[in-house]
Amino acid sequence: MNPSSPSPSATVSHLDSLTGGVFSAPTTADRATRIRAWLEGQPSLEHLQEVFKELSHRDRGAAKLVKERLDEVRRLKGQEALAIEWAQKARDLLAQTRLNLADALAWQRDAARAGAPLSREPLNELKTALADRVRSIEDLQHRIQVEREAAFLLAQRIEVLSTKSWRDATQASASLDADVSAWTAQADSLSGDHQWASVDPRFAGMLETSRSQLSLVWEAFQAALAQAVAADADPQAPLPQVPVWAEELRQARGEAAPETAAAPGRPAAEPDPALAQALQRLEQELAQGHGKAAPKAAAEVRSLLKGLGRHVHREQESRAHALLAQAGELEGWQRWRADQLREELVAKAEALLAGPEGQRPGGRKIQETLRSLREQWKSTDHGGAPNQALWKRFDEACNRAHKVVEEWLTQLRQQSEAHKAQRLAIIDEVRAWIEVHREDTDWKGQVRALHGFSERWRNAGHLGEKLFAELQAQWKQVMHQAHERLEAAQAESTDRRRALIEEAQALSVAEQWRIDAVKDLQKRWQAEAHAVPLDRRQEQKLWDAFRQPIDAAFARKDQARTQAAAALSAHDQAVMAAAKALDEATASGDAGRIRAAMAALEALVAGRGAASPAPVAEAGTAPVSAGEASGSASAPPAAAPRTERPLVAVRGDDRPGGRPQERAVREERRDGRRGPGRDTAPGGRAPGRFERADTAPRGPRLGDAAFRAQRQAMEAAQAGLRKLAAQAHGEVLTQLLAAWSDRDPEQLPGAQVLGTRVGATGRSAWASALRAPASASAGQPLLRLEMAAELPTPAAHLDERRQLQLQLLTRRNEPGPAQTWVQDVGLVLQSAHDAESARRLQAVLKVLMRR
Repeated sequence: MNPSSPSPSATVSHLDSLTGGVFSAPTTADRATRIRAWLEGQPSLEHLQEVFKELSHRDRGAAKLVKERLDEVRRLKGQEALAIEWAQKARDLLAQTRLNLADALAWQRDAARAGAPLSREPLNELKTALADRVRSIEDLQHRIQVEREAAFLLAQRIEVLSTKSWRDATQASASLDADVSAWTAQADSLSGDHQWASVDPRFAGMLETSRSQLSLVWEAFQAALAQAVAADADPQAPLPQVPVWAEELRQARGEAAPETAAAPGRPAAEPDPALAQALQRLEQELAQGHGKAAPKAAAEVRSLLKGLGRHVHREQESRAHALLAQAGELEGWQRWRADQLREELVAKAEALLAGPEGQRPGGRKIQETLRSLREQWKSTDHGGAPNQALWKRFDEACNRAHKVVEEWLTQLRQQSEAHKAQRLAIIDEVRAWIEVHREDTDWKGQVRALHGFSERWRNAGHLGEKLFAELQAQWKQVMHQAHERLEAAQAESTDRRRALIEEAQALSVAEQWRIDAVKDLQKRWQAEAHAVPLDRRQEQKLWDAFRQPIDAAFARKDQARTQAAAALSAHDQAVMAAAKALDEATASGDAGRIRAAMAALEALVAGRGAASPAPVAEAGTAPVSAGEASGSASAPPAAAPRTERPLVAVRGDDRPGGRPQERAVREERRDGRRGPGRDTAPGGRAPGRFERADTAPRGPRLGDAAFRAQRQAMEAAQAGLRKLAAQAHGEVLTQLLAAWSDRDPEQLPGAQVLGTRVGATGRSAWASALRAPASASAGQPLLRLEMAAELPTPAAHLDERRQLQLQLLTRRNEPGPAQTWVQDVGLVLQSAHDAESARRLQAVLKVLMRR
C-alpha cells in the first residue's frame, strides 16, 4: 500500500462530511434523504464519482440516486456536444445560396434521431429559420405552378377569341393585353425572388416554357388581329389566317368563298358526317341527364364547327347551336357536382397525414391511396370544368403525403439491396462450404450446417418477385450440390437399417432368446443412428419397425417372469413389512428408532432375521407358508456346516521367475481342484474367483416389489438421518454463538456434541476464552478461519487477507490455518461479539465442523 495515499477510513470520513453525513447515517432511509439533500446543491462531477464509488459497496439504493445524477450530467454534456454539431450543420445549410429541400428536411429528422435537443437554443431558432426558408421556397414553387395554369388559361382565352368575330376580338384585345402584361410582370417578379436559386430546376423550366408559349400565342394573335383590321380598311389587303375572321371579311367585301374552302369531293352545303356523329353523341349525353361526358362531346362539336368555318350545313348548324345552348345550361350543375367530388377528394388527401405518427398508414398504403385519388380527380375533370383553387389544395396535400412515400421507397430500395447482398453472400458461403467439406464424413455436422444455411436464407428479408425468383434458382442449385453426398450417405444408411430390422425380426422369433445378441443389435443401430442422421419422420418409422419385434419378445419374457413371481414369498412379505416399519420410524424423526429399523431391515434382507424364510422349494412343489417358514428357520440345518479356507486373491502370473508365494498358491489351488476333497461352496459349487469363504452367504433373492420397497425405505431413512444431523449441527452452532454473545461458558455444547475434531481439549480452550475479558476485534483469526474453510472474505477485508497470505508464505514451519482452526476459534470467542463477526464465524464453522 502506498503510504502517501489516504486510508479508506480517511476517505470515507471526508466524503461523509462532504455529503452531510450520508455514510454515517444509521438507516437506509436516512441515507437516501441526506443524499437527495446533497444532490440539490448541484455537486461537481468529480465529487459525484467519488461518492458513487464508495457508496455502491455500502448502500445500492442510495448509490442509485447518485448514479442517476451521473447519467444525467453525462447526458447533458453529450447533448451540448450534439447541439454544437447540429447547429453548425444548420448554419452551413442556411449559408448556402442554393438550398436543397431534401437536405433541409432531413436535418431535423437526423438531428432528432441523433438525440440533439431541438427544443433548446440555438437549435430551436435554427430549426425555425430552416422551416421558414423551406416554406418560402415551397411557396415560390407553388406560385410558379399557379402562373403556369394562368398562362394556360390566357392561351385558352386567346384561342376562344379566334372563333368569334374579329370585331369582338378587337374589343377584348385591350383587357387581354393588360392581363398578358400583368402575367409577364408576375413571372418576372418570381424569377427575381431571392429564393429563386433554391427552386427546383423543373419549376424554373416550367415557368420559362409557359412564358415562351404565351408569348408566341399572343404575338400570333396580335399579328392576325392587325391583319384583320388592315383587311377591313383596305379591300386589297390580304385576309388573316384565322378562318372565321377571313370568312367574315370576305362576306363584308362581297367576295365568293374560294373553292378550296369546301370539303373536297362534295358541295359546301352537304352535311358533314363527323359533325353528325358528334352531334348525335352530344344529344345522347344530354338525354341521359347526368352530363358526365357532355362537356367532352360539346368540346368536340365546337372543334368541328371551328374547323369547318362557314361551310356547315344549315340544319347541322342550327342543331349544333341548340345542343350547345342546352349543354351550357347543364354547365353550372356539372361544375357544382364536380366541386363536391373534388372537395371529398381533397379531404381524403389531407386526412392521410392528419392522424398521430403511430396511427398513420404506411408507405405502400399511402402510395395506393394517392394513385386512386389522382385517378378519381382526372375522371372528375373529364366531367366538369377545372377548379384551380381545389386543385391547388389537392396537389399540396398529395405532395406532402408523397414525401412519406418517397422515404418509404428509399428505405425499401435500401432494404432490397441489403437483402440481395445478404442472400448472395449466403450463396457464396454455401459454395465455399462445399469445397471445404468434400471429404468430410461428419454427417450430423453437415445437417446442422445446411439447416443453419436454410434458416438464414429464410430470414434474409423480403425481395421483389422477379429478383427473388432469380436468386431462388441459384439457391436451389447450390443447395442441391451441397446435399448430394449427404443424400447418398442417407440412402446407404437406410439400407443398413433395413438389414438390422430383418435381423431383429429373425432374432425375435428364435427359440432361444439371446440378450447379448439383442444388445449387440441395439448397439449397432445406435451407432448407425449417431453416424448418419435421417429425416425425423423416416427415422422414427424405421425405429418403430426395428423396435417392434424386440419389444414383443421382451413383453413375452416379462409376462412369463411376472407369472412366475406373481405370488409374494414369505421372505418378501417380511421385507416389505420391515420397510414399512422403517418408513414409520423415518416419519417419527427419532434417529435411534430409524437406525434400529434400518439394522432390522438390513439383517432381514441378508437372511439373518427371525422371519427368514426356508430354502426355496424344488420346482413343482407348493410354496411354504409364513408359519412353516418360521418353523423351518428355527430347526437345525440338515447338513453340517463346512469349514472353508480363506480365499487369497493373487495375480495369475505363471511366467518364469514369478514369486515363490504366488507359485505355491497356484499349485495348492490346482491340487485342490484335482483332488477329491477340495473345498466346495454352498450348493456343491466351487468358490468363485473373488468370493471370500469366511463371509456369510448372500440372503435369498427378493422379488421386484420387495426390492423396490426396501431400497426406497433405506434411501428415505438415510435422507432423514442426514436432515436430523443437519438440524443438530445448526443447533450446535446456535448454542455456540449464543454462548459467545452472552460470554457464558455454561452454554457451550458438550464435547461429544461438538465432535471429534474439537474434542474435550478444544471445548475447554473455548470455555477459557469465554471466561476471559473480551479483547479487541479478532480480524486476523477470522481471516485464518476463512482461509481454512476456503470461503470468500468480505470486500472490505480483502487487502488484509492478501497481506496475511503473503505473511504465511514466509512462515514455512508454522502450521497452516487448516491445522489451527480450533485455536483460531478460541481467539475469536475471546474477542468482543458483533453481528458481522458472528455471521463470518457461523459460515466457517458450518464447513470446518463437518469435515
